[in-house]
Amino acid sequence: MIKVVGVRFKKAGKIYYFDPDELEINRDDCVIVETARGIEFGHVVVGPKEVTEEEIVPPLKKVLRIATQEDCQIHEENKEKAQEAFIICLEKIEEHGLQMKLVDVEYTFDNNKVIFYFTADGRVDFRELVKDLAAIFRTRIELRQIGVRDEAKMIGGLGPCGKPVCCTAFLGEFEPVSIKMAKEQDLSLNPTKISGLCGRLMCCLKYEHHVYEEILERMPSIGTIVVTPLGRGTVIESYTIMENVKVKVTLSDDTEDLIVYNINDIEITEDIDPEYIIPEENCPCEVEECCNKHRDLQEN
Repeated sequence: MIKVVGVRFKKAGKIYYFDPDELEINRDDCVIVETARGIEFGHVVVGPKEVTEEEIVPPLKKVLRIATQEDCQIHEENKEKAQEAFIICLEKIEEHGLQMKLVDVEYTFDNNKVIFYFTADGRVDFRELVKDLAAIFRTRIELRQIGVRDEAKMIGGLGPCGKPVCCTAFLGEFEPVSIKMAKEQDLSLNPTKISGLCGRLMCCLKYEHHVYEEILERMPSIGTIVVTPLGRGTVIESYTIMENVKVKVTLSDDTEDLIVYNINDIEITEDIDPEYIIPEENCPCEVEECCNKHRDLQEN
């Protein structure tokens, strides 16, 4: 086991492990560490703990020192200089007529490098821009192209729920999100309703997905023939979270009725009602993965 502390360099940024060495470091302390980018100012978000060798990325670097008042002042000054650099870079981008959107500017703690984050639809020839910026700031310049999800994380904003977007508030890393998650949660497949500020699928679709997966393993598909207390019937609708299904059953007087059952009160068969099998060429879905009523039933 190896003793480490977890450090973040940005709010809701990725957590990196460092060796606390002999320093008495506590959670919420500010520290100075050495990274691949140079000397950096970070916040301890995970107090000293022991982890396995598999959880770290060697070589594990040490915390140089606990940040002093002077270090904190330098950090704040760097933030102010970054704001000024942002305005200067915007002017230079317009001067060179580049098709790029500047998102953020960041100084390393030791002022050894200035990093400009931007988005663009394609490749951008910014060689002349770099020369101009290097002449102005007289230090190393790095222009880093980022994706739309990273842009949303840096800028922030309010999501459809009315709260700050998750990526800015607490998500350290992005996780893959697929349209299948929205389908399994019976959400509207309208892109405007399931997309975040970045235009990609909302990260929160991932949060409850494992619960839906567990329940769906026990739930019958639409069109499945089941045995109910009133006889055999066909599942025509499902309510995943409640673990209920709506079943069309034929009563003793030959009339049909729709009854909601809990999945524990019915017996699931492997039979499929032919009425619910739709040829793939006639599938009305407008997404790459066909819904279970159309494709999954054919596989069964």
